[in-house]
Amino acid sequence: MKELWLKIPSNFGAEEAKGLLSRLAYLCDGVIAEDELELPEDCNVKLASPCGDPDILIASDVKGLMEACTRGKRAAYLLEVKGESDVYSQVSDLLRVGDLEFVLVKCADWRVVPLENAIAMLKGRVKILAEARTVDEALLMANALEVGADGIVIEARDQSSLMALKAMLSGLGSVELKAAKVTALKPLGLGARVCVDTCELMTPGEGMLVGCQSGFLFLVEGEVLQNPYVQPRPFRVNAGPVGLYAYACGGRTKYLSELAAGAEVLIVNREGGCRPVNVCRAKIEWRPLILVEAECEGRRGHVILQNAETIRLVTSDGSKPVTELKPGDAVLVHVEEGARHLGWLVESERIIER
Repeated sequence: MKELWLKIPSNFGAEEAKGLLSRLAYLCDGVIAEDELELPEDCNVKLASPCGDPDILIASDVKGLMEACTRGKRAAYLLEVKGESDVYSQVSDLLRVGDLEFVLVKCADWRVVPLENAIAMLKGRVKILAEARTVDEALLMANALEVGADGIVIEARDQSSLMALKAMLSGLGSVELKAAKVTALKPLGLGARVCVDTCELMTPGEGMLVGCQSGFLFLVEGEVLQNPYVQPRPFRVNAGPVGLYAYACGGRTKYLSELAAGAEVLIVNREGGCRPVNVCRAKIEWRPLILVEAECEGRRGHVILQNAETIRLVTSDGSKPVTELKPGDAVLVHVEEGARHLGWLVESERIIER
């Protein structure tokens, strides 16, 4: 999971910083302070700063970095990018410092290309933190060069924006999938189903989690496999009727009816790995449907899908068309307790969805 760090700029007074941390520190993995800062007693996060005696000392030159490492301090390097050659010249020096733990990338103008260069040269050697100005920019950096920065640093003063960013970053992690046994199938009539065409390409075993119940979601594979009748469309998930829930970033659900160009959905693979993608279009057409019922750990869930050979549910070792499913077959699902309010999970709330 990507880390989220809160930046405390130098124009903050001690009391203002303390108030901000008391409200927001629980959402963060660490705090970066431009000036010396004392964390509140109940603030259990890492502190990085160029001043005082923080957990992690930030150095802005290689000499200071080496001195910190020699003293046994956890160290971070502030990689400020102001021109074309900054990344290459500074990274070549950094690679000679063996105990470097973090690199904080701060770009003056261009944001993505310098970060991509830093990721290409440093990924796997140190933890890369990228400073962002907005939530949208943070998500861009979290996905740069596909793998993204290891963490995001942002100056945020309101709880809602930080909560939203935390939720979005957590969607880049994984979900738990379990095997559910198919118990019944029932052909239905025509219904308005949604093909979710994404701005990405999927591979076998990848698709979207959808279902009639928000706490029991089936992994529907993208149209990635060759067949005798139509060409693969690896950008597409034929996701079911408009009323289904779809799993989105941060563990939130959306109705398929809500999806449109530019919306964000979550692509999940059979190991539970997740990646956010944007919707290119949501295509609604009327097609014959089929109801699939399954059971997992004593709970029953349903999903309704188009009744056609190209719509497949993911299994532990492959996938199976809905037209070939039979009772007793095992398919992968994501189950969780609680209910949903505006798509957010409320674990203590009771709900009945039939």
